[in-house]
Amino acid sequence: MESTRRDFLRATCAVALGFTGLRAWTGCTVADSRHSFGEIVRDPAGVIDLPHGFRYTSFSATGSEMADGLLVPGYHDGMGAFEGPDRQTIVVRNHEVPHTVFDAGPFGPNDERLHRIDRSLLYDGAGEQDDRPSQGGTTTFVFDTKTQTLVREFLSLGGTAMNCSGGTTPWGTWLSCEETTLRAGTYPTESSEIRLDRDHGYAFEVAATPDIGIVRARPLEALGRFVHEAAAVHARTGIVYLTEDQEDGLLYRFLPEVRGKLDRGGRLQALALHDRPGCDTSNRPAEGPEIARRKVLETHWIDVDDVASPNDDLRIRGREDGAAVFRRAEGMWADPEEIYFTCTQGGPHELGQVWRYVPSAFEGTAAESRAPGTLELFLEPRDKNLLSNADNLSIAPWGDLVICEDHVFPDGQRRHHLLGVTPRGELYPFARNALSDSEFAGCTFSPDGSTLFVNIQRPGLTLAITGPWPRPA
Repeated sequence: MESTRRDFLRATCAVALGFTGLRAWTGCTVADSRHSFGEIVRDPAGVIDLPHGFRYTSFSATGSEMADGLLVPGYHDGMGAFEGPDRQTIVVRNHEVPHTVFDAGPFGPNDERLHRIDRSLLYDGAGEQDDRPSQGGTTTFVFDTKTQTLVREFLSLGGTAMNCSGGTTPWGTWLSCEETTLRAGTYPTESSEIRLDRDHGYAFEVAATPDIGIVRARPLEALGRFVHEAAAVHARTGIVYLTEDQEDGLLYRFLPEVRGKLDRGGRLQALALHDRPGCDTSNRPAEGPEIARRKVLETHWIDVDDVASPNDDLRIRGREDGAAVFRRAEGMWADPEEIYFTCTQGGPHELGQVWRYVPSAFEGTAAESRAPGTLELFLEPRDKNLLSNADNLSIAPWGDLVICEDHVFPDGQRRHHLLGVTPRGELYPFARNALSDSEFAGCTFSPDGSTLFVNIQRPGLTLAITGPWPRPA
């Protein structure tokens, strides 16, 4: 690789404005055949358009029967990949099934398959037998990257709802996050009503195991109750970073009492910018001074109390104490040195932003103030035809960022893309959704680097993509 990722982020196109803006601001160009994968070719099967030389395997369609006799839930979302036995890959996959949807859950439209599991392991709906469990959660699949075949898949977390994104941990688990804060109670729907036995809005931990079965759903209450989206764990410190998918959301971190034991408690904090208390980072003209491109901003962290937040007001209290606001923070990914996260509706045109946080050498300790962590605006597109509303993202083995688009195209003329950003700062489209107008979600590479897994959220499908990937960095 011609430069390290840190050099790339500091020196090339740390603030890209779409392909047009790249030319105007940095002299960079759209990646040509030497730096991208070439022209995207239409898929005759009408699933996903890819460049020449790339292939895909599709599986896990919504409603397919799994190895445990349950059904693949719909609304496929965030995923994390882990090394399994016999060099197979284990992937834990979120399902963002809403509270009111029962025909896209794992148990069948009338819960006729619910008897196949131990109901006490579920989070909501584990009690009274006439209560319907929440239909979200996670499934786990085992995939053989040598033969590009699905080995097995099964439900691994149940009774949760709106499991949108999440993140992997260095200790081999997946953090699955609920993007809802509905409380226990009864709620009317168009056809009847739903009853929730427990409050929602938590993160849950799921072990990445090839063995069929679900974990007991235990909310990680110390990580806060809010509209959770994604999580990322800093490997050096074990600190967990969390995004909040709200127009006035915050960026959080959790300092665990015991590394790798998140259920033993810790401190929840929100990020603030030095000398800019309560700053709105969206760069919308009405929200105060624009955050300068490429500017490295010093940060500090504010303790957040009452993390159970029965009124879903963590973000409001945090901003009153000086925390920075991020417009719908969603996808998040960590490498050994940096944390990247997206704001789907950030930017002056609400086309999204990507931010880069570099933890302090003393992250989470009393010495942190001597060398604070820093925040930097990385991407802020200005042209929806080039990059629109970055959502899930990950880092490819060779160092490029991979970004999933999540945009509404009213004219129906453009489909969602997977895009990459090279170490030179050049952006390139890699794949196009040919199946539907749905977003891509959950992009993640297998540990051996051979396979990119990604979801088409609706109607619900997982793809395994192989091809002439660059050599790892």
